[in-house]
Amino acid sequence: MGEIDSRRLHQPRVPFTVRYKGAACGVMITASHNPKQDNGYKVYWENAVQIIEPHDRGISASIREHLEPQALDLNGLTRSPLLRSFDDSAYFQYIQSLCHYRSLNEQTPLKFVNTSMHGVSDSAMTKAFALFGLPKYIPVVEQQKPDPEFPTVKFPNPEEKGALDLAIETANGVGGDYVLAQDPDSDRFAAAERGPGGKWIQFTGDQLGTLFASACLDKHKASGKPISKLAMVASTVSSKMIEAIAHAEGFKFVECLTGFKYIGNTALTLEKDGYEVPFGYEEAIGFMFGSQLRDKDGVAASVSQSSLRSPPLIAVAAQTSNSYFICTEPAIINRIFARLRNFDGQAGSSGTPNYPKSIAGLEVTRVRDLTVGYDSGNPPSYKPTLPLSSGHMIQFRAENKADGMRITLTTRTSGTEPKIKYYLEGSGKDAFAVGKLLREVVQELSDVWMEADKNGLGKP
Repeated sequence: MGEIDSRRLHQPRVPFTVRYKGAACGVMITASHNPKQDNGYKVYWENAVQIIEPHDRGISASIREHLEPQALDLNGLTRSPLLRSFDDSAYFQYIQSLCHYRSLNEQTPLKFVNTSMHGVSDSAMTKAFALFGLPKYIPVVEQQKPDPEFPTVKFPNPEEKGALDLAIETANGVGGDYVLAQDPDSDRFAAAERGPGGKWIQFTGDQLGTLFASACLDKHKASGKPISKLAMVASTVSSKMIEAIAHAEGFKFVECLTGFKYIGNTALTLEKDGYEVPFGYEEAIGFMFGSQLRDKDGVAASVSQSSLRSPPLIAVAAQTSNSYFICTEPAIINRIFARLRNFDGQAGSSGTPNYPKSIAGLEVTRVRDLTVGYDSGNPPSYKPTLPLSSGHMIQFRAENKADGMRITLTTRTSGTEPKIKYYLEGSGKDAFAVGKLLREVVQELSDVWMEADKNGLGKP
């Protein structure tokens, strides 16, 4: 028996309904925040999490065996007795379960502006705001309704530079305090806050993730439940802030490979081990809340952020520097990463990698390579605890033991774009010094490690 809804749905409704209905699987047709020409689909298994091996390989094999297109009679499909309609009441009960401060929300003087980025989130956001007792937001009218041409933005990803310009312009016109944004299929969430002097600051996924984690920790403490049974999850390229909080507070933190197919499955494994997992995230503005939905949800994130009882986001901004190099030649990318694994040309005959030993004056203290399966911090096997990545992925930790400044730098290839991405986070006692250090790390990464000019790498 299948389920169908004739309306345009935001993507998180599919995994939620798979779990709620006990379905065998779920399929969402979406281009996400990509142009309509890149339309595709996401598949969820019976555990309501995006598929991983071996199911992805099985589906790929079946596609290769059935390459001849077949006509689909949509009218006949909708008349099938195997299909039933469903409503959204259960999903919005889940959204309402995330609301803990309705009475305070009803008193907030804050003014919110929301953009659906030419996607499908507006109706769900309107209902979610009402359930949370939040004042009606001001929509960015030009981006309020679905439009696959995305006429007002170059690229409808809220992370991209300039994507929130029209929303900020709208907020300036109405005196807004916050800008909220969901990507077109509404599984990602971004936010910007009006700062001192009217300057707008757009926040990273890591900054929002840290705030959400802190709020979940506060709620767990208030419940009286043992802190030792609390767990949170983040992708390995995300900030290490939650890891630091976990060490200080005593709850369990687990990192996993990038993508919610890994974050969701990691959360389910932790649940089986007796942990409560109220939150998980990845730095690419994806956030997962509660136990009823093991995938990212831009609507849940939007209303959760809008009712945070925390200091202004500006006050807790972290020091990160994430970006990428552009390279369209796989051979060049492979050569760059091969050089990182034999940086001084002295790799041992046993095949043990020889990575860079310093960067920007900091000593490299740990290297984890999820491509070849090496972790210098896990003797005697030196095997990583995380599964291997299908692309290149190397993470470096480095520090200055004299002044305590530390960085975590992850470099990886993109699975969908011609990019070498890097994720950099620094910590130390002096914010100005940390900012200066991050710039030096990026410069050495570009000039020495990547040899960007020599290899013809582009930069955004």
